[in-house]
Amino acid sequence: MDYSVIVPVYNEEGSVKELYPKLRQVMDSLKRPYELIFINDGSSDKTLEVLKDFRKKGEYLTILDLRKNFGQSAAMKAGFDNASGKIIISMDGDMQNDPSDIPKLIGKIKEGYDVVSGWRHERKDPLSKKIPSKISNFLHRKATGVEIHDSGCSLKAYKKECLEGLELYGEMHRYIPAMIAEKGYKIGEVKVKHHPRVHGKSKYGVSRLFKGFLDLVDLEFWMHYAARPLHVFGGFGILFSAAGLIIALVLAILRMAHMISLSNSSLPLIAALLFLVGIQFLVFGILADIVIKLYYSNKEKKTYSVKEIIK
Repeated sequence: MDYSVIVPVYNEEGSVKELYPKLRQVMDSLKRPYELIFINDGSSDKTLEVLKDFRKKGEYLTILDLRKNFGQSAAMKAGFDNASGKIIISMDGDMQNDPSDIPKLIGKIKEGYDVVSGWRHERKDPLSKKIPSKISNFLHRKATGVEIHDSGCSLKAYKKECLEGLELYGEMHRYIPAMIAEKGYKIGEVKVKHHPRVHGKSKYGVSRLFKGFLDLVDLEFWMHYAARPLHVFGGFGILFSAAGLIIALVLAILRMAHMISLSNSSLPLIAALLFLVGIQFLVFGILADIVIKLYYSNKEKKTYSVKEIIK
C-alpha cells in the first residue's frame, strides 16, 4: 500500500457526502495502491450511515467506528494505528481542506521531507477562529522551535515510520510535527487551499486555545524532560532548600551576634517553609521518575476504543 488517507469525522454527514467522491477522484489519479480510512468519532447524526451507504454501493473505504466521541487526537491516533500505507495523509472531514492538495504534499515528501504540513495561508474562517489560531501558532513556534506557520492544519503527510510510538491525547494532534521533529525527522510545509464551512457546525471554540496552551506546556516537558523529571523537580528542590538554609544560616549568625531579635520575626518560618518546599520538590522528582519508568515499561494503553472495523 503506497498511501493511506485518514479522515476523522464527528457529525459531518453533509460534508462526507461531498468529500468522499472528491477524495476518491484525487487518489485514483495518482495510479498507485491506496486506502481511505474514515474514523467515526462517536457521531450522533447520520455520518456513520452515510459512510456505510458508500460501502453498500461497492465503494472502497475502511470505517473505524469508535464507541464514543474521544476527540480528534484520539480519532487520528486510531487512524494512524490502522493505516498500512508507506505515506499517511491526514485531513479534516468538514470539506474545508481540499483533497486536490494531496498530490502537492506527496510531492514535497518525495523531495526528502519526512513530514509535510499544510499552511492555510488564506484561511476562510471568522476572526473568532483565526485570532486564537494565530496566537497558538506563535506560541508553538517560540516554544518548540519548529518554524511552520499553521500547526493546527489537519492536512498533513507523513512517512509511516515517523508515526511509530507516537502518543496522542488531549489536543496534541496540532503538535505532531514538533513531536516528530524532536526525534530528528525533517519537517516541511506547503501552502494549501482552505474553504469556508458549508455543512455542519465548527467544533472549535476559544476554550481550545487554553487547552492547546496546556498541551503545549505538557509537550515542552515531554520533549525536554520526559526521561529526566528529577532534573526539573530536583532543581527546584535544591533551589528552595538552599534558599531556606542560607536564610536560616544568616539569621543564626545575626542572632548570635546580637544584631537582630527573632522573637517577633517571621523570617525563621519563611526559612523553614522554603526548606520543606524544597524537600517536597525532591520527593516529587523521585516519584515522577518512578512513574516515567512505569510508563515506558507499559505502552499498551490506548486513548480510544473501536466498536467496529468495517473493511
